[in-house]
Amino acid sequence: MVPFPFSNLAEAKRRPALLVAELEGDDRILCQITSRHFKDRYAVGINDADFEEGSLKKDSNVRPNRLFTADSRIILYRAGHLKAERVGEVVERIINILNS
Repeated sequence: MVPFPFSNLAEAKRRPALLVAELEGDDRILCQITSRHFKDRYAVGINDADFEEGSLKKDSNVRPNRLFTADSRIILYRAGHLKAERVGEVVERIINILNS
């Protein structure tokens, strides 16, 4: 759970995020997770069955088109651990976005 910045960077909302990469030092690349029930072409739906451990309160969507880099100290706590195949699907969509 992290304070995730809005697009205008003026505000942030506490929300779950997927840790995509641990960079040198304390930097982490995170991907927004939302419980909103919309599907854009990039979203990856997740539910309790997609977790190796832990869970979220609601079925959610990982948003590969909503990435940010943050210091590890802003991470508030770990809600769970997604299964490798779901993480792989998110990473594949990130790569597709970068290649388009």
